[in-house]
Amino acid sequence: MIGPDRFARFTAEAAVPEQVPDYVCAVAGSKPRLFESCVGYVSEESTVLVGYPLHDPRDEGAMADAVEQALKTPGLGRLTVIGPARPPQAPASVLERRDEYFALTLPPSPSPKLRNLLRRAGRELTLDRGRALLDDHMALAQRYLDGRTLEAGTRHIFRQMGNYVEASAGALVVSARRSDGKLAAFAIGEFGSLSTAFFMFCFRDPALAPPGSADLTLSGLLEEAHERGQTRMNLGLGISDSIRFFKCKWGGTPFLPYVEVSWEPGSLGVFSKVRGMLRRKRS
Repeated sequence: MIGPDRFARFTAEAAVPEQVPDYVCAVAGSKPRLFESCVGYVSEESTVLVGYPLHDPRDEGAMADAVEQALKTPGLGRLTVIGPARPPQAPASVLERRDEYFALTLPPSPSPKLRNLLRRAGRELTLDRGRALLDDHMALAQRYLDGRTLEAGTRHIFRQMGNYVEASAGALVVSARRSDGKLAAFAIGEFGSLSTAFFMFCFRDPALAPPGSADLTLSGLLEEAHERGQTRMNLGLGISDSIRFFKCKWGGTPFLPYVEVSWEPGSLGVFSKVRGMLRRKRS
């Protein structure tokens, strides 16, 4: 039986947000499980293995060892692996998704243009820090969802943000409000790791937010991280050109590869046997 302190160690030493069990369990409803030096999350139908070993998130051999252990799990359904490289056990026919985590060394050094943008936004908005998402936070997030075509999984994660903030002692909400109290933008950060803070979510209201509103909320998270003695902010994945531009504008640079593959080992095994039988009949 793995005690909760073992998983607390993953939060304390996390390099990527998926290593924080309070976050993943809150948004996915899964349970954490240790696979060699990696953490995974198990639900009724699937397992997600975070293949970034705690001692070294780039250790591909240790990742492969964790995948090997996961494949021996009785009743394993779909297995999804994220990590620094494609695991050698992944079938060649399985497609992969590639991206990069961006990180920013603390304290940041904003460019003169970015400092001017922050000053402009700061003249119209006031930042406050809190430990809860209020109705106006969730309403702003919902307006974001209503106006975009997003994958079902992404929508589910956004709708579970309140559960995550409530469950994680390291979560913090930075809100940017106008003088009338209306919410213009907000960002959520995760500060449970000893050295790395995480930029988790950010939303802005185009009708209320002046230019630089999202940058202002990020600056609040960066200030919090610096005050806590953290030395790096993981800004998350690149995802799109516009999101990469936002992160690079702050001085963020790629620091960890992200490769995601997903397959059903049992089903692939059955298909392989069937193909083998058909080949023998033809020969």
